[in-house]
Amino acid sequence: MNKISDSEIQGIVERVLDRVQTALPSGPNLAKKGHKTVALGADHGGYEMKEIIKQHLEAQGHSVVDCGTHSKESVDYPDFAELVARKVASKEACCGIIVDGTGIGSCMAANKVRGVRAAMCYDYATAVNSRDHNHGNVLTLGAGLIGAALAKQIVDAWMSTPYGEGRHADRVNKIMAIEARPA
Repeated sequence: MNKISDSEIQGIVERVLDRVQTALPSGPNLAKKGHKTVALGADHGGYEMKEIIKQHLEAQGHSVVDCGTHSKESVDYPDFAELVARKVASKEACCGIIVDGTGIGSCMAANKVRGVRAAMCYDYATAVNSRDHNHGNVLTLGAGLIGAALAKQIVDAWMSTPYGEGRHADRVNKIMAIEARPA
């Protein structure tokens, strides 16, 4: 096993931090009221809630990229989580929302895509924290755990919360630097 020197690790971290700084959307731009393009996806368990959230977002003037599924027929959540996450990572969407039965599996799958910081939120506080403290760019929800009214409140809080600055941004940079380190 090859050992990496401290200076090599420092060089990797500096390159990643430079890349992350240019890749992160700026907080104020995402926090402004206005229209955003949101990638939205769900498995069969989250289909109905996805449709409710889609209507809710569109009524607010947001553009929605519907990544499916388009029915209650059984499908695999990782496929849709990846589609949403890739739209966010490629900047085709400023953020993404994924709904499955619990929100856990989709969160895990989305976080495998480089540049994605997915958070499973189940109330107002977790929605705000995931944006303010962690610069979350993908929200996952559990349709089997929360109702439609709460889901809309979480989405609204998450979409309207700006990214935190200072110590929060520094910590997010450290999170993103982990992606560049060897396994």
